Amino acid sequence: MNTRIKCRYLFRLSRGGLCRSFVQSLWGIVLVLFTEHIHAQDLHFSQYFSAPLLTNPANTGFIPDANYRLGVDYRDQWTTIPVPYRTMSAFGDAQLLRNRLTYGWLGVGGVVLQDVAGSGDLTSTKVYASLAYHQLLGLGSLLSAGFNVGYARKSINLSKLTFDDQWNGKFFDASLPTNEYSAITQTSVSYMDLQAGLNYAYFPNDHIYLNLGFSAQHLNTPRETFYNGDNRIPRRYIGFVNASIQVSSQIIINPNGYYSLQSGAHELVAGGYLQVNLSGDGAQQLLGGIYYRFGDALIPMVGYQLNNLRLMFSYDATVSSLGSNIQHNGAYEVSLIYQGLYQNGTYRREEKKFRCPSF
Repeated sequence: MNTRIKCRYLFRLSRGGLCRSFVQSLWGIVLVLFTEHIHAQDLHFSQYFSAPLLTNPANTGFIPDANYRLGVDYRDQWTTIPVPYRTMSAFGDAQLLRNRLTYGWLGVGGVVLQDVAGSGDLTSTKVYASLAYHQLLGLGSLLSAGFNVGYARKSINLSKLTFDDQWNGKFFDASLPTNEYSAITQTSVSYMDLQAGLNYAYFPNDHIYLNLGFSAQHLNTPRETFYNGDNRIPRRYIGFVNASIQVSSQIIINPNGYYSLQSGAHELVAGGYLQVNLSGDGAQQLLGGIYYRFGDALIPMVGYQLNNLRLMFSYDATVSSLGSNIQHNGAYEVSLIYQGLYQNGTYRREEKKFRCPSF
């Protein structure tokens, strides 16, 4: 986003209301996020595998253990600042034409993403429609390709902001005139957004599953600015690897890795989680694991699965130098995913050949 909005624009900070070091830190953060010449990375979830359509449109309809799924994700970041960052998403996707296409099927879906930040309600809302095709390559692998088209809107409420020239000697008075945002020509901007991706899965037997994916986002480099400039969102490239290994009738290991690159800013996350069979038939599972975002945060994760419903909770414990400025309060995420079947809750015989390791 191309904007000269500074720290005081996004956070309503009274003089003396926050310690000087915290104000200076917020100033540095916001300058990095919102100056004209520096691009920050897109919104993201630490549980990237719980937001499959945002990670890669080729994941649309890629549901090894079901025919359709619905999910929601919620992230709350930096709760110690006056107005934390909140990110929410909801998605749904389904498999189509499994009976009509030879060793393949279509995936269709959609996702809504919203982020709200700061006292000025800096809000980003995106709605995407996704389509993917999945083709079996023999009995042990699958190749997928997908794309999505979205509508995005970003806005800010200037009436909720106060500025240095509105300080009356005792407090900030929003009724006082200000020239701080005279360069802003509009308070909302909208644009079309395009993504595409590839996915490959390898499943040599019922106990091992490997999945590799790559996606390119903002293919059309849309214009996003509150000013008259031509600031463009740079393309973002995402790669990931997921695996599931059943080591016994009680335990499945799921190692994961994720890498994102956008305009020189990069993010690398690696770790894994366990599925523990609590009921013998897999109807109840305990989930637990840990991830590390290199140079930034340690991310413990815990969850519970009951039949087709999975709930996961994670916490980003900041380990970078930023941690001391936010009292080491990072971010927490909650995800809820439901997966279902079309045909009376059972798989056809041929579908069972393509399932992930399961209890």
